[in-house]
Amino acid sequence: MSKVVALSGGIGSGKTTVREILAELGATTVCADAIVHAIQVPGTGILETIAEAFGPEVIDADGQLDRAALGGVVFADASARARLGAIMHPPVMAEMARQADEGLQSGSPLVVMDIPLYFEGLRSGTGSAAARNYDAALLVWVPSEVQVERTMARDHCDRAEAERRVAAQMPIDEKRDYATHIIDNSGDRDATRDQTAKVFAELTAAPG
Repeated sequence: MSKVVALSGGIGSGKTTVREILAELGATTVCADAIVHAIQVPGTGILETIAEAFGPEVIDADGQLDRAALGGVVFADASARARLGAIMHPPVMAEMARQADEGLQSGSPLVVMDIPLYFEGLRSGTGSAAARNYDAALLVWVPSEVQVERTMARDHCDRAEAERRVAAQMPIDEKRDYATHIIDNSGDRDATRDQTAKVFAELTAAPG
């Protein structure tokens, strides 16, 4: 029987890399961030709701969402993050559930739900973690200093801003306590692939 598992990490941990490897190994992957981007476009109604909540400055001159401007607001304010979550969570979870069920019906050996704040929800008993009973919880882990360095490189921001973004999330070391499987992504891709392949083999092994 196919399993549905949650995949999460922290900003700069390299969760996308692990998700891509799992897809290469044969898993069906469902990415919350990709769904978020797909529904935050003009004409869906979500963009208008975001503009009403955070002001017209989060919409760029082309009428698209200015993600940098929105990020500057929500990373600096916990209440703003909660407000954005309340807007995005219902439609994102509905689409994730639809894609997961599609993967199960197709006979995929493993359905991987890539959920950025999964462990935060697991700790609080709310949100994505409470929406479905997952068969496993995979944590993509790196030291917090690596998170900072990778965030600086990815987002082209200074150290202070990267540290603020990392600090806005649940500490990655605390997430280890809630994970059933931990993949250390602080080395090279081959090392990460070897660990990921072992987890995939374990989760897809026939019972008995």
